[in-house]
Parts: sequence; structure tokens; C-alpha cells
Amino acid sequence: MQYSPKEVVDELSRYIIGQNEAKRSVAVALRNRYRRSKLPKELQNEITPKNIIMSGPTGVGKTEIARRIAKIVGAPFVKVEATKFTEVGYVGRDVDSMIRDLAEASIRLIKEEKTNQLHDKLENLTTNRLIDILLPMRKKKTEEEEDVKTRRDAIKADLESGKIEELTIEVEVEDKPNNMNLEMPGQPEIVIGDIFGSMMPKRTKKRKMPIKEARKVISQQELNKLIDMDAVTQEALERAEQSGIIFIDEIDKIAAGASHGRGPDVSREGVQRDILPLVEGCTVNTKYGPIKTDYILFIAAGAFHLSKVTDLIPELQGRFPLHVKLNALGEKELRDILVRTDNALINQYKELLRVDNVDLVFTEEAIDMIAHYAFVENEVNENIGARRLTAVMEKLLDDVSFSATDEIPMHEVVVDKEYIEKYLGENASDKDLRKYII
Repeated sequence: MQYSPKEVVDELSRYIIGQNEAKRSVAVALRNRYRRSKLPKELQNEITPKNIIMSGPTGVGKTEIARRIAKIVGAPFVKVEATKFTEVGYVGRDVDSMIRDLAEASIRLIKEEKTNQLHDKLENLTTNRLIDILLPMRKKKTEEEEDVKTRRDAIKADLESGKIEELTIEVEVEDKPNNMNLEMPGQPEIVIGDIFGSMMPKRTKKRKMPIKEARKVISQQELNKLIDMDAVTQEALERAEQSGIIFIDEIDKIAAGASHGRGPDVSREGVQRDILPLVEGCTVNTKYGPIKTDYILFIAAGAFHLSKVTDLIPELQGRFPLHVKLNALGEKELRDILVRTDNALINQYKELLRVDNVDLVFTEEAIDMIAHYAFVENEVNENIGARRLTAVMEKLLDDVSFSATDEIPMHEVVVDKEYIEKYLGENASDKDLRKYII
């Protein structure tokens, strides 16, 4: 399904509060990909993605926006931290590794899609294999069970009911030698076992395992028979090239201004220059085949506290023509994150504790106080955005989470003003916190 930019923004708004400018930018970038796919081939080759730089404090939704748009359109997605390429003594992986990681992500994505398409068929094949293994083990209970079909039906009923999940059976599995991997800068990873394994006949061995584990093993074996991995690989490489999204986080840390002119700038600028060919468009070798990076969408992000976007080298800036700023989260936005988004934070904690028979009830006043407390903590201490809400909720529910157990009958715990002041302390009130704000 192809979404319009407005539909993409609406979909993102189900999970991310505010940040409309950033949502619009990525929504248009996605739609432009679709528009490009409808053009003649010659013109397609001339149109490249408009890469985006997001700047804003931590915890305001930069990563979540990139991750969600990849999920919306079923695009291979990889997140990397730019700083890992500046680490002293970092050996064996260079910037090309992000493209190889994208190839792996694309393979996994295509395999997952194929598995979902074959779900019913896989389930039937797996069940029949399990019945074949169990049939010789099952003794006839009555003369009527002489009929093999009757016995198979009885075993199938037991499998579907979940009665025999812990029963141990023997399953034939491939006997794989331990792989040794070789990594060389600029080259795809070499798996020694793959090289020699393809020359020798496959060996198998029998392993004992419970049925619940055997079901996964057999299902994977049947999937391998049904899926043409050459076709999967070809489709995955094409998907990575045409639809792949790479999110480069902490790009501000490799900008020149990040260290105010001190020594590590050389290393940082070196990383920028290494990233540049990928963003400009080049071909990277992976163990599945070459990938052209010309049409991959790159989204870079950083807080840019100690540096500016203009501190990046001009060539790299030119390859990120779109710059969007994300705003720090206010009290209203923090409150909305608690209750308004799909799978909102308060709902997550309610469902978690319901498992142990605790029915959490939050009053409106309590929700306001939690949002206020998180906002003030961000103002007084380091601003960690929405992540502060998780810290506050953990502190607030620490006692009830520790003492909850499913051995106690369902009972209600009301989180109100008194509860919050008890567990967050007197600093939860306006009056007491104002003196701490600088």
C-alpha cells in the first residue's frame, strides 16, 4: 500500500507526539520514492533521494520517526552511531559495514514476508512432521485405534491442545561445523564454514528436545525447502538499493565544532570523508552481491549542542539538502506521550502489572503531576526528553512492581496525588520544585 504524505504523517502521529516539520519531511521523501518508481527508467536514474538531517535534543523522536517510516513502507532499515567509527583501536569494520548491515536487514525482511505468506502451509507441514515422529511412540489404546488415520487425528488433537508441548522427541538436524569468520576493511565478511560447507555433503545428527522447541526447528527446515534463497537474495538486494533507509545517529559528534578545534577533529573529519562516498553514491561489495548506494535514503541526526550543522564538511552538508529541527518536549507533549499514543506508556505499565493481578488506575491529576515532574526534572537536570517519563514511572511503580505476584487475587492500585507525593517525594509539587529551576 502506498501512503500519501498526509497519511504518513497521520500514521506517525499515532506513535510520535509533535515534531510535525520532521514528519512532513520524511513523508514527502517517502512519497517522492513512489513518484520516482512511476517514471521512465532513464529519468529514474537521474533522481536521487533528498537526504535529511534532523537536529534536536535527545529523546524527542528522531530515531523513532526514521524507524517508523521504514516499518510503514516495509523498507530495510539500519541504525548506526557515527561515533563508533572514531573509536581508538576499532579494527575490522569500516563505514561500508552499514551497507552490509542493510543487506542483512533486507534479507531478514524478505524472509519474514515470505514466511508470513506461507504461514498456513508451514503450520500444516510442521504438524505432519511432528505426527510422523510421534506415531511410532504412541501405543494403541484400543482396537478402534488400529486405523492409522484415527491415531494421527488423535496425535494432532493433542498437539493442537498443547497438552504434550513438554514431551521430548528426537529431531534430525544439520550438523554444522563451528564457523570462523574473517573480516577485512572494505571487504565483505568471509565465513570459512560457508566456503567449505558448500563443497561437502551435508551431515545430520539427532537431537533430543521438547516438542515446543522441535516445532521451531522443523518449521525452519520446512521453510528452507519452500523458499528459493537465490530469489530472496536478488529481491533483498534490489529492495536495499531502491528502498533502504540508513539512520546515522550522533552525526553532530563527528562535526568539527564538537571538540572546539582539539586533536580528535582529524579523526572526525576522516569519518565524514569516509561516509561521503556512500551518501554520494557508490557500489559496496557484500557477501550477497554488490549494492549501489545511489538511491538509499540517508537520515542523519544529532543534538548539535556543541556544534552546528554547518560544522560538517561542505561536501557532506550538500548531500543532506533537508535540515529539520525537532523541538524539546514541553509538559503538554510529555502528558500526551503518557496517554495519547498507541501503546501509550501508562497503558504499557497497566498491562504489564495486570499479568500479576494488579489493576492500575491513574487519576487525571496524577497524570498531570507525572508529566510535570518529568518536565521539571528535564529542566533541572540533563534533558533526556521522553526517556525521563520511563525513569519517573519506574521510580513511581518500584514498590508495586517488586511486590506484585500472580499468587494474589486481582486487586486495584489507585495512583493519585497522595500516591505520587509518597513515592516521588515532596518535589512533586509546583511550590517545592520551582526553586530548583535555573
